[in-house]
Amino acid sequence: MANDNKIETLISARKSLKLSLEKSKALGLALGKAGPRLEEINQRLPSLEAAVRPIRANKDALVAVGGHINRAVSPAAAVLKVFDAVHGLEKSLLSDPRNDLPGYLSVLKRLEEALKFLADNCGLAIQWLEDIVEYLEDNTVADERFLSNLKKSLKNLRELQDDGERAHLDGGLLDAALDKLENEFRRLLTEHSNPLPMSSSSSLGEQACIAPSPLPVSVIQKLQAILGRLMANKRLDKCISIYVEVRSSNVRASLQALNLDYLEISVSEFNDVTSIEGYIAQWGKHLEFAVKHLFEAEYNLCIDVFERMGLDVWMGCFAKIAAQAGILAFLQFGKTVTESRKDPNKLLKLLDIFASLNKLRLDFNRLFGGAACVEIQNLTRDLIKRVIDGAAELFWELLDQVALQREIPPPPDGNVPKLVIIIIDYCNKLLGDDYKTILTQVLVIHRSWKHKKFQERVLVNEVLNIIKAIEQNLETWMKVIEDGTLSHFFAMNNHWYLYKHLKGTKVGDLLGDSWLKEHEQSKDYHSAYFLKDSWGKLPGHLSREGLLMFSGGRATARDLVKKRLKAFNEAFDEMYAKQSNWVVSDKDLREKTCQVVVQAVVPVYRSYMQNYGPLVEQDASSSKYAKYTVQTLEKMLMSLFQPKPGRYGSFKGRQSSGKFNNGVADLRRTASAVV
Repeated sequence: MANDNKIETLISARKSLKLSLEKSKALGLALGKAGPRLEEINQRLPSLEAAVRPIRANKDALVAVGGHINRAVSPAAAVLKVFDAVHGLEKSLLSDPRNDLPGYLSVLKRLEEALKFLADNCGLAIQWLEDIVEYLEDNTVADERFLSNLKKSLKNLRELQDDGERAHLDGGLLDAALDKLENEFRRLLTEHSNPLPMSSSSSLGEQACIAPSPLPVSVIQKLQAILGRLMANKRLDKCISIYVEVRSSNVRASLQALNLDYLEISVSEFNDVTSIEGYIAQWGKHLEFAVKHLFEAEYNLCIDVFERMGLDVWMGCFAKIAAQAGILAFLQFGKTVTESRKDPNKLLKLLDIFASLNKLRLDFNRLFGGAACVEIQNLTRDLIKRVIDGAAELFWELLDQVALQREIPPPPDGNVPKLVIIIIDYCNKLLGDDYKTILTQVLVIHRSWKHKKFQERVLVNEVLNIIKAIEQNLETWMKVIEDGTLSHFFAMNNHWYLYKHLKGTKVGDLLGDSWLKEHEQSKDYHSAYFLKDSWGKLPGHLSREGLLMFSGGRATARDLVKKRLKAFNEAFDEMYAKQSNWVVSDKDLREKTCQVVVQAVVPVYRSYMQNYGPLVEQDASSSKYAKYTVQTLEKMLMSLFQPKPGRYGSFKGRQSSGKFNNGVADLRRTASAVV
């Protein structure tokens, strides 16, 4: 019984011990699982602490925080809504404006308004958010780390706001849209800017009307609309640059058809160009065409396109186009002419330039009169002053220069000196319809600059004095020619030249009929003496004395004929060789003089040979005496006094200074060149 109780006790103890072991084991497992959970709880304690902190905050602060947050969030929400709207415009603004320019501009206007709203309100929203962060921080209502991150974000926003870069608000969308508008502005200009069609430069004078505006109205309206948006976004300067580039290039392309290479001639090249008068004539026509047809059109187009931008804008734009398109090159060419050395034709060149500029005076004042065209104005005024000063100086020096030529010997061939040719031509032109008014105007202006008056009679008297100086030169030259026959020949040439080239001219009318008649008679007088002293002596060698009826016998007659033919041939050969180098430039006078010589010699020679030629023609040495046939003799005499092309060279002279060679005119060249 006792044993049974012990066994039961042991069984009960074993069960209890087993149960305790199982509980310990379960507790060990539970403790193993509790470790990570405790670690997790430990990590979450700070956030839990922050979450419950408002519970510990001041009751008044907790009550007020809601209102602060609402006031800060409302502006920020509005800003965010506008940001979303901006991004919604992106697709439209990145498309090509040409497809729907009005629609594109409308969308762009909406973008500008949105960006203005953002620019005006982003700062306010940031300020409100900064205020609420400060409130939360002061009242310990929020977690410090949260506030720190929020403050850092707001600081970045504030820096972007203060930077002023618009691209930060729209991601560069507005700039991209404006770039597209600039490209469209260039495209519209380029596609509708075509050089003025011209068949040839010879047709310039036929284009009497001013060229119309070279762009369609619809294109101008589009350009104005684009300019409005670009100007609103401070892109006007770029537009002007594009406009000037395209339009000035178009004007240059129009001018290229005129072959304006001569505008680039330098002063040194200018002095060697023989056809410069032709260039100056072209210059006047080309300048008139450029001003009246090209620059006039550009002037009007600048007004049409840029008028809404203000006077300074469109005038400045036109000034740049004119300068870049070539007006400065035209003015520089004129200046080059004034800087070239003095030559016989320079006065007329300067008057031609003045006439061209004066013809365009009103156009220049209207087109280039604005403040933006000050460079063109200065160059034009300088050119006009150079032209007037140069022309006046050349004209007033002309009389003295003619007088100085008396020192130069006359031409050895008896021809008209080039000085006489040039001066007579000068005087006829200066008092002719083409130049008298121009020269008078130049002299009036020049005298007015010196506060002096000018009377037209002074011009006439000066020209007549120059003609008288030419007469004195001729008288002096006639006296210095030692050969009397050549002196008469020279006088005949020059008196005829004066008569023929002044008769029927304004100068001739002023000199009067008696003056002209005197020179015509002087020509006849010297022509008669020339014939008498030279060819008129030849018939005397063909005397018939002792040959009548062969009174001395046939042999004696043959000897006399041989002797007289030999003397005639020798005199003829000598005179022909001498006068074959003499020249009569005037064709009518040359033919008449040759005919007079033929009439003086050939009939006598023909009659003599018919009567006495047979006496020597049968002789073995007949060719020594019957040297010329009548036909040969006549042909030789009719070939006398022919001009020698290029014999006397050109009138290019040496210059020692800006004036005429220390007082000697640039007309004064080597003796052969002048005479």
